[in-house]
Amino acid sequence: MAQRTPSNICNVALVGHGGVGKTTFVDHLLHAVGFAKRAGDVDAGTSLSDYEAEEKERKFSIHSAMFNFEAEGRVFNLIDTPGYLDFVGAAVGVLPVVETAVIAISAKDGIQLNVRRMWAAAGEEGVARILLLTRMDADNIQFEKLLGEIAENLGVQCRPIFLPIGLGQECRGVVNLLEAEKAPDGVVAPGGAVGDFDAARVAATESIIECDDALMERYLGGEQVGRDEIMATLAKAVASGKLVPILCCAAKADIGVKETLQFLAACAPSPAAAPPRKATDQGGAEVALTSDPDGLLCARNFKVAIDVHVGKISFFRVYSGGLPRDMSVEVARTGKTERLGHVYLVKGEEHEEVDNAVPGDILCVTKVEDFRLDDTLCSPGKLLKLKPTNYPTPMTSLAVRTQSRDDDQKVNAGLLSMAEGDPTFTIQRDQQSGELVMTGMSTLHLEVMLGRLKRRYGVSVETHEPSTPYRETISRIASGHWRHKKQTGGRGQFGEVYLRLEPNAPGAGFEFLDEVVGGSIPRQFIPAVEKGIREVLDRGVIAGYPIVDVKAAVYDGSYHSVDSSEAAFKIAAARGFQEAFQQARPALLEPIAQIEVTIPAEFMGDVTANLTGHRGRILGMDQLGSLQVIKAEIPMAEVTWYSTELKSMTGGEGSYTLAFARYEAVPPQIQQDIIARRQKAKEEEQE
Repeated sequence: MAQRTPSNICNVALVGHGGVGKTTFVDHLLHAVGFAKRAGDVDAGTSLSDYEAEEKERKFSIHSAMFNFEAEGRVFNLIDTPGYLDFVGAAVGVLPVVETAVIAISAKDGIQLNVRRMWAAAGEEGVARILLLTRMDADNIQFEKLLGEIAENLGVQCRPIFLPIGLGQECRGVVNLLEAEKAPDGVVAPGGAVGDFDAARVAATESIIECDDALMERYLGGEQVGRDEIMATLAKAVASGKLVPILCCAAKADIGVKETLQFLAACAPSPAAAPPRKATDQGGAEVALTSDPDGLLCARNFKVAIDVHVGKISFFRVYSGGLPRDMSVEVARTGKTERLGHVYLVKGEEHEEVDNAVPGDILCVTKVEDFRLDDTLCSPGKLLKLKPTNYPTPMTSLAVRTQSRDDDQKVNAGLLSMAEGDPTFTIQRDQQSGELVMTGMSTLHLEVMLGRLKRRYGVSVETHEPSTPYRETISRIASGHWRHKKQTGGRGQFGEVYLRLEPNAPGAGFEFLDEVVGGSIPRQFIPAVEKGIREVLDRGVIAGYPIVDVKAAVYDGSYHSVDSSEAAFKIAAARGFQEAFQQARPALLEPIAQIEVTIPAEFMGDVTANLTGHRGRILGMDQLGSLQVIKAEIPMAEVTWYSTELKSMTGGEGSYTLAFARYEAVPPQIQQDIIARRQKAKEEEQE
């Protein structure tokens, strides 16, 4: 086993859109390096990456899968990630722990939505980017057109380094432009190489030379630049992002797989060669994390998984410092110290124990219960913090109901455990409705989580659309009066109040005013009046939703020297408030969200029509390369299933974000329907 050092480790994440063949490429690469006796197959359920039950059943990646192996003189940590937007959190989460992102693009389908997202995310993280055109053996590939689209949408720094030898069923290999054989009279282009070989080779060479001022000066002066100098400069150009190499392959036919591996070994930056990551110390000062084994320990916990046999597994990347066996680390989030007993290299579903960790290592540890996703691990007493990962916000929600009360605790524990390992899956109890609401990236994401809940914890749940958090308010001034009088023998109950209600400013909430003069209500009973009103605020009047933005003034009343009490005035205030509320032209308010929908331009008409059909108001449109961004406002009640609708309209090429904007009055007809449904539900509960 080769010694792991910061200069020979190669951390690579394979990202891109779903269905482009990333996992197939990984399976064939692992076979090529001797990791597996034969190449895995996604369709046959034998893929080394898709080893979870949900992945085998659905035949696509849901989690990231890591493989440590040695090849071409380097120690690789290769991470295969999901491509579907439903599980994009797993892909986003690995970018901070690698130096290189290989972004896979289908040669047939071109630049799809998640390609753009991963391109942008890798750029924000500052990792080197390499494009890998997959499925070169597919039909109807327009190679030159695709290269043009890449240059137009991703930048002219994207230059082909590999050219395919033949396309479609005629594809029989790839050629590395920088390693093509030389004849006495020049470089020989392999027969069948697609495109202008000479022009592509010159363009690639010049792009590399442009990254080094000294080489550029010599080149412009007519001096020959040697291949070794080109290759050395290529590695620097890739690490700096000034050059984005375009490679190509047909993995199922084992075309371009070994060549891609060799290119990564030669040019992908090591932890020692890449720009250092940044952290902050206890004083807030920025610290550069150099790959020094003797430096301060700093590591990121980037994945948490639950294994039915092993328990909790935490995956982490070491940026700086060493980690000997049995070392204790401090968790920056909690300040607590945890001992790491055994640490392991990750080899897919299997793990291999090692004695220590060095900067650049990607490892896992078991049974450390207090580790959370995105935790920073550091040397005890030498606190460092890493920038949190920018995970996408989940948008699709379902309310969960257990089939029996005995399952409540098990369901809660299971969902919370799964949420701990997935930053795009959340669980919360709605304070108003009491519903347990789970939120994810899409209905498919939630279906997968529920399937996992049943498989791991043996419980099933029923789901339904979560309640919309409506609010009640008033739109004009009105008065109310109530006299509470009750005599049942002995001491009676008496309290009388006069109230005035008026609308408060939007967002101002509730305001109570005491305008009683002359002692018509003794001072000791005023708090009971306010308490009675506040109890009504919580349960609503017209539809059972909380009341907001109302001023309530008590200005008169009467009392009995013997029979008056706090309880009597509380009841009188509540009933008087209800009477006044009904006279004050009550209204329902609904939450309005700001929505931004990003789509290819050809879907503009369908998407805008759909938004307006859901009571959306279009605010504007922006262009993002070849994509269109539609900005609108839309009621939250209308977007419960929007992820499914958008996927259907755009063939999975659309995405959106939501942010709460404000509350607005519900249109009268819709308000009547909501009140009627709430009344019907209440009657059914009472039966």
